[in-house]
Amino acid sequence: MTVTCCIRYVIDPFQRDAFAAYARNWLRIIPACGGDLLGYFLPHEGTNYEALALISFASLADYETYRARLKSDPDGAANFRMAQEKRFILREERTFLTPVALAPVGP
Repeated sequence: MTVTCCIRYVIDPFQRDAFAAYARNWLRIIPACGGDLLGYFLPHEGTNYEALALISFASLADYETYRARLKSDPDGAANFRMAQEKRFILREERTFLTPVALAPVGP
């Protein structure tokens, strides 16, 4: 069963470029640590302070393994540090989702 981690960020809209640099760094780091990165998404229309990331894993156990790798990865640690120093992320929420499967047809 695939599990997708949806990360919802509330960002400082005046630091959109800093968040974009942070997201671009993850495009390389996340796959190297074992996550199937579906993408980072910046605000385009509507609210100017919400961004999303979607990362899939085969299971929650694989997610936990990924988190351990990420914490020990020097590039990952540097990216986390940069976000803390620049303070462009105001809030971060994680939701774990599973895809809806088509129900079998027949008697």
